Amino acid sequence: MGHETPLIASLRAAVGAAPDDALLRIRLWELLLAHDRVDEAVAEITVALRRDPGDGQAKALMARAMTLTPARVSAHVQDSAPEFDCQRAENELADVVIPCTLGRTQAPTGGLPGVGEVEDAGQVRLADVGGMIETKQRLEAAFLAPLRSPALCEPYGKRMPGGLLLYGPPGCGKTFIARAVAGELGARFMNVSVTDALDTSVRRSGRDLRVVFEAARRNAPCVLFLDELDALAERCHVSRLLAELDDGHTAAEEGVFVLAATSHPWNVAGALRSPGRLDRTVLVPPPDGPAREYIFRHHLRDRPVAGVHLRAMARRTAGYSGADLANLCDTAAEPALCGAVATGAPRVIRSEDLAAALARVPPSTGHWFESARKAAMSANDGGMYDDLFTYLRRSEKRRPTLSRMTSPTHSNGGKSCN
Repeated sequence: MGHETPLIASLRAAVGAAPDDALLRIRLWELLLAHDRVDEAVAEITVALRRDPGDGQAKALMARAMTLTPARVSAHVQDSAPEFDCQRAENELADVVIPCTLGRTQAPTGGLPGVGEVEDAGQVRLADVGGMIETKQRLEAAFLAPLRSPALCEPYGKRMPGGLLLYGPPGCGKTFIARAVAGELGARFMNVSVTDALDTSVRRSGRDLRVVFEAARRNAPCVLFLDELDALAERCHVSRLLAELDDGHTAAEEGVFVLAATSHPWNVAGALRSPGRLDRTVLVPPPDGPAREYIFRHHLRDRPVAGVHLRAMARRTAGYSGADLANLCDTAAEPALCGAVATGAPRVIRSEDLAAALARVPPSTGHWFESARKAAMSANDGGMYDDLFTYLRRSEKRRPTLSRMTSPTHSNGGKSCN
């Protein structure tokens, strides 16, 4: 913090005593800008915009603040790269933006018959997602940062995002990540499985979809999560969904944020991914090493375990989905349970149990990546699948694991104690 002049100190105290006095706040911001304390002014104005995104004076001063900062940002970029780096700029902006915590004064009003309940997901954050650093950084830069402070993005030519499409192999945590995004936004979470929620009748389906969006608006701020989005391509709901997405072009103001997930993004109608709709895509790949260790620890935490080296197991399970790892832990528990039943005495799960389970439980993601590679080769318009190709290139270094991933699924030849 810069030198605190008596006037600035007095104004800070006055604003603290009367936080609703707009004139005092504006005078404080103007003084901070006049004294070249731009970062402090941006932080103060961001707080006001969180409370009232439509505050015209706050937006105007934020725009003025940004005119004072490009020289500093440009100098930083020129020192490190010859061209402007949008990713770097977004990361720098994220460092000075206070996380959004939209206020709520009413309890959730509930979901719909046949549709999931509206959840208060405020306690789940991206920090609760083990590992997956690059995925979380992509979510932050592409979706969360612009929503938290739209005024900061305008000088960089970055528009507000529409919706977000998560894609990747089944069982890799897309729903949990969507719930964590809701937590980051301070929003409720409404999970809608398209195939379960919508009637097969075209007339009924259009009405049901409209009711789903209305329920999300009643519970704003709310993340509306549309699971199994590719099912829409096999039905007649695309036009209705397009209408709802277009009606929600002011989602940031209405407080309804649309997220969707699919394991088959190449089956999703291209119109759904156009600007202002589901125009941001993020690959959710199989968990990385730290995430796999986290998942092992989670699934073994309440079981009797001894002598298990979780980090070594994490290294041996590249390409396994989170669901695969849960299955592996269940399979490793079977011999211990059978031994306990046979002897009447507890028997711990040992490292050799996990090693035996590893031979019986293959990763399930190999076939998905083979299909994804073929589909994406001819459908990478606008770079939608760039992150997929980056992941595949890195995976080439794990050729033995990948060959196993793409081999036919072998049967579970293990024994059961039934």
